[in-house]
Amino acid sequence: MGTFKIEGGHQLKGEVTPQGAKNEVLQIICATLLTSEKVIINNVPDIIDVNKLMFILKKLGVKVNKIKENTFSFQADEVNIDYLESADFKKDGSSLRGSIMLVGPLLGRFGKGYIPRPGGDKIGRRRLDTHFKGFIELGANFRYNKDEHFYGVDAKELHGTFMLLDEASVTGTANIIMAAVFAKGKTTIYNAACEPYIQQLCKMLNSMGAKITGVSSNLLTITGVEKLNGCEHTVLPDMIEIGSWIGIAAMTKSEITIKNVSWKNLGQIPNIFKKLGIKLEKKGDDIYIPQQDNYEIENFIDGSILTISDAPWPGFTPDLLSIILVTATQAKGTVLIHQKMFESRLFFVDKLIDMGAKVILCDPHRATVVGYDFKSQLKATVMTSPDIRAGVSLLIAALSAKGTSTIHNIEQIDRGYDKIDEKLIALGAKIERV
Repeated sequence: MGTFKIEGGHQLKGEVTPQGAKNEVLQIICATLLTSEKVIINNVPDIIDVNKLMFILKKLGVKVNKIKENTFSFQADEVNIDYLESADFKKDGSSLRGSIMLVGPLLGRFGKGYIPRPGGDKIGRRRLDTHFKGFIELGANFRYNKDEHFYGVDAKELHGTFMLLDEASVTGTANIIMAAVFAKGKTTIYNAACEPYIQQLCKMLNSMGAKITGVSSNLLTITGVEKLNGCEHTVLPDMIEIGSWIGIAAMTKSEITIKNVSWKNLGQIPNIFKKLGIKLEKKGDDIYIPQQDNYEIENFIDGSILTISDAPWPGFTPDLLSIILVTATQAKGTVLIHQKMFESRLFFVDKLIDMGAKVILCDPHRATVVGYDFKSQLKATVMTSPDIRAGVSLLIAALSAKGTSTIHNIEQIDRGYDKIDEKLIALGAKIERV
């Protein structure tokens, strides 16, 4: 189990370039299964979850080649479907939440897909019903082996239909899209997720010959086609890493420029950080965060305490609520954090309380943060990272704290952040990977 040792209290300065978006690239890599032709993907982050998925694809028979740093080619012209029912796949797939998105393209192109119950973050119940209900509506047969926790779908032929998703699931929408591109006739998906990740997937599939309209809305129409061609696709910068750097800059009173952020795809993120009082400027396609000695949380117009909550896009992404929470611990003022979409994601706050933060965990979904306004530093401590985003939140707290903190289980952080310790060191942080 890897460990970070962080000497807190140091100001940082410089430029940082965000990695490719983890939540997009997992979908894009799975989509390479939809064609026998070569697909080139640029801006692929070197993170554990992506490397695990590429490992699974290689065992499935996909030819995966590294062209240069962060650029890979994929060719699924000799797929070994039998691997899906092997003991190896049950082990490999169960360690990666993103493996669920293999099912849609495999079902669409080969008529069957299997998946063990996937792993990933321990952030509460994350059901798969939306995925499989969508497949069933397209005409697939569904089965579930309770003893082995193994899911399967198969169909001789998929048929387009109208479906109303019970939730705007990003991965569920992506999976259904990838199955529906080969369905006979027209598929309409209402209450579809419309995050930039989904928009990018649709744009890539259309460049391959798919017929998808309504992109960027919650009403998608997909007209089935016979085959898809190869393409070249570039992954967006990771909006979650971008938000993390904003939090790091604020908590360490640092001057940081985040390069090439794709402003038009950031949605509410800059505005929510501004509500905490954090100054940030748009310079071309960069975010410039000046050094600030303090920042003050806004109230609502009527003077009541600000509430920041997550919502499906274009609402605020749930992946950044943990970052907002830790950043608020040194703000001036009080804020209520309401995590609506996952029931266990706020449980890491006990570690912040151990460090001296004023946080009241109201219930599994809500926490009230009373900021210190930098009048009292957090104290260094020993922590364990429970999931990707909580792990980075604890890292931000440690960078701000007085003394040397230790964070164990940093593999959780490495699942979603490409060489974050090296980037921090380049900016002047005192961090060591043990």
